[in-house]
Amino acid sequence: MDPARAIVVVTTVGTRAEARAMARTLVERQLVACAQIAEIESFYRWDGGTRDDGEFRLWLKTVPGRYDAVEAAIRDLHPYELPAIYAMPVGPIDAAYATWVEGASR
Repeated sequence: MDPARAIVVVTTVGTRAEARAMARTLVERQLVACAQIAEIESFYRWDGGTRDDGEFRLWLKTVPGRYDAVEAAIRDLHPYELPAIYAMPVGPIDAAYATWVEGASR
């Protein structure tokens, strides 16, 4: 199966409410087929210091051709000054699942 049929776009936000609102909006706009939310702990450098914060990671399943629209929507909805937004290919992938992602992301 062609792994380019689906990607996972990843971002993080500070609260569960922000994660839920972003997930719902992106699914309702049919930019992503599915959004999953996981609570995480992040260590990172910001403003000259090391930070340790609880965050919520969103895994957003879509197709490569929707990446630019998903990124733009995340930027519009995101509360962070510099949000992490990146994508990873999914593959190998079950053909039936890939077909569903393709259909639900358009």
